[in-house]
Amino acid sequence: MASNTKEWLQRHWITGDDFRMFEPCFTITGKMARNLMRIEADRDAVTSLPLTASLLNSLRRTARLLSTHYSTQIEGNLLSPSQVVAVIEGEGNFPGRERDEAEVRNYFAALTYVESISQTNTPVTEREIRTIHGLVISGRQKASVWRKQQNVLRDARSGRIVYLPPEASDVPGLMKDLVVWINTSLNSSEWPVPVIVAVAHYQFATIHPYLDGNGRTARLLCSLLLRRNGYGLKGIYSLEEYYSESLPDYYNSLSVGDSHNYYCGRAEADITSFVSYFVEGMAAAFGNVRKKAEAFSKRRASDQTVSLRDLTPQQRQALGLFAHRARVSRNEIAVFFKLPERRAYLLCNRWVKSGFLIASGTAKKNRLYQLADKYQHLFEEI
Repeated sequence: MASNTKEWLQRHWITGDDFRMFEPCFTITGKMARNLMRIEADRDAVTSLPLTASLLNSLRRTARLLSTHYSTQIEGNLLSPSQVVAVIEGEGNFPGRERDEAEVRNYFAALTYVESISQTNTPVTEREIRTIHGLVISGRQKASVWRKQQNVLRDARSGRIVYLPPEASDVPGLMKDLVVWINTSLNSSEWPVPVIVAVAHYQFATIHPYLDGNGRTARLLCSLLLRRNGYGLKGIYSLEEYYSESLPDYYNSLSVGDSHNYYCGRAEADITSFVSYFVEGMAAAFGNVRKKAEAFSKRRASDQTVSLRDLTPQQRQALGLFAHRARVSRNEIAVFFKLPERRAYLLCNRWVKSGFLIASGTAKKNRLYQLADKYQHLFEEI
């Protein structure tokens, strides 16, 4: 292997730690192009749909739970979706599954960290990647270190070598090169963002910079890159579900090249199959989210129509008071309608009795009013 390493370094290194830019080999096929167009269409559609804050929070939590379940399941975690929810909510206690519980908690913590650092479109850093891995493995927000020894991927049943990653001494340079390539590619816009993220996933898995946790970290890195570059889709989708449901295809598309040895073909292999698989998964996930969001939007529009139909013209006008405030005073209602205080008092009492308003507080003079629950959805935050 030493001679293979030397030959590879002579081809790829310039001097010292200075690598040439990583150059992936792939082709944008017709199928890939169609899926990329689907992604863009669905992204635009979902972004423009009026989704309420309560629905967004619910969908985001569901997506986080699904991502946690499926990403850990890919690695052999045996907890069911309901057990994953219990563990995350602090109610899980499954004897004999302590390791699975820890994996779930750690992944959820890492996903939460990714969400917190993805608010701005800034270049990804090695430290962020190492911190994601630190959370995946230990649950602590502390940057891990690249592996210090060789790891070998073997078939669990036969024991044969499936993949021999690069030597540990080469990992720091390869990861530095990958991070530079990611940021340079995203800035240049030479390829669509989903394609760049697919290549990043493949190359991270190929370098295999850790002894454990590479797959989970690679998927979280993808989530970070997509979120930071306009493909977060409001955090309401899960690519991991697609991977888990088509696991053989996931692994087969990652296994390319003429040899299982990184230095004998894997580093320069044509990765069109994996890029195509990744883009197809994004298209499927985005399409599912669009269908759900559009269905909700139609239901919401129908609900609003029914609710508004029940109101008098004066009550519809009063809705303007609640567009930006949850509660208003009787004096504000009097000013809004240009009414004497006594008439405003009687109006508020009538609306409370009819179920349009709810009074809060016991003091008559300083009493505040809010819309009844059946009308609250009309002004939920977008």
